[in-house]
Amino acid sequence: MLTDATHAPALRSWVASANLPGCDFPIQNLPLGRFRPPTAEGAETEPPRVGVAIGDQVLDLKLAAAQCPWPDEIYPLLEPLTAGDLANFMAMGRPAWQLLRAALSVALAEDSDQGPFLELCLHPQADLTMLLPCVVRDYTDFYIGIHHATAIGKMLRPDSPLLPNYKWLPIGYHGRASSVGLGGPLRRPLGQIRLAADAPPVYAPTRRLDYEMELGLWVGVGNKAGEPVAIDIAEDQLFGVTLLNDWSARDIQSWEYQPLGPFLSKSFATSVSPWVVSFDALAPFRRPLQRPAGDPAPLDYLDSPANRAHGSFGITLEVWLQTARMRAARLPAVRLSHADMAEAAYWTPAQLLAHHTSNGCPLATGDLFGTGTLSGPGAGQGGSLMELSRGGREPLLLPGGEQRCFLENGDTVALRAYCEAPGAVRIGLGAVAGTVMAA
Repeated sequence: MLTDATHAPALRSWVASANLPGCDFPIQNLPLGRFRPPTAEGAETEPPRVGVAIGDQVLDLKLAAAQCPWPDEIYPLLEPLTAGDLANFMAMGRPAWQLLRAALSVALAEDSDQGPFLELCLHPQADLTMLLPCVVRDYTDFYIGIHHATAIGKMLRPDSPLLPNYKWLPIGYHGRASSVGLGGPLRRPLGQIRLAADAPPVYAPTRRLDYEMELGLWVGVGNKAGEPVAIDIAEDQLFGVTLLNDWSARDIQSWEYQPLGPFLSKSFATSVSPWVVSFDALAPFRRPLQRPAGDPAPLDYLDSPANRAHGSFGITLEVWLQTARMRAARLPAVRLSHADMAEAAYWTPAQLLAHHTSNGCPLATGDLFGTGTLSGPGAGQGGSLMELSRGGREPLLLPGGEQRCFLENGDTVALRAYCEAPGAVRIGLGAVAGTVMAA
């Protein structure tokens, strides 16, 4: 069974805000994240804690373990979480993740015996400082968005947009873990830019700063060096999903990427959202892996009946933009694009992990995957400005009369995502936002 009692549409929480229509964090979601509670003026900064997002509140698991009775088998699971160590809980594996999810669902449900204890363990989300879920040990960025790859390929190679290997293996490159963060101010990067084909490069701030709408996949359980992870169990190694913005300097990228791929054009910043949504929470939104007729079947190590039947996910992805002038005029952010992961992604999360380890590469708790830009096939579904403006040739018209081909200083980009399906309660991934600052 892919779904269980934690997904029941009739399930409601004693946290009133979790029952509101359109809420990202109803009781059917229960994502985990790390935070710092408010600190009184003059007091020492509190160490990190782990919490569960529920409505507009956060259940503090340090307080919950101390003030609320739990079944005996739950206390060992809470132990690393009470210490603010989400990584050690991630390393426990999927049976532990599922057991805690079930216990939290019971505790946060209406008429729960634990409710009166846990009411004292809530913080308003707005009062907290969110942190990365854990230290990012390593980072790989994939390229699974076939419509994005095709659109970019048409700009570079009109006669052959997709390279011959694209439909045979998940393409990826080694990213920079040290520059992964939660968003906020983003300083415009500098780098080598070639302004004309017959001119030498100059060192200057990027003129073609872009975002990329992606999902981030967090590795919970690693593998030993030399031991590939089979496709049948690959998804069980992945702890959960966040939003991911792979900021990109397109002019720096076009000069540096041959022959070894992106380097400084990507390594200056990658932003992720703070709440990790489990694959168990996504169960009602699973979709079959769809391939166009005539495409090659995956090689055996990337194929399984379960992956074909429900290895993909219906996740609606949105990008929103608000310029400095729009903020000054009190104009709301405008949605630039929307897409569906099930339609956008050529490869599944399980296939990414199976391929990554297929040569014996060891992964570890805290490794992060980016999916690559997830774009739809239609107008207004591009996951980057590079696509939406057709490489800068067709500027986007914004409210107030402004135009954009690429990002300008003062622009705020926000990524959002949510899941909806008949017979299921809508859940969301939250948001991640960044504002471009001058170099």
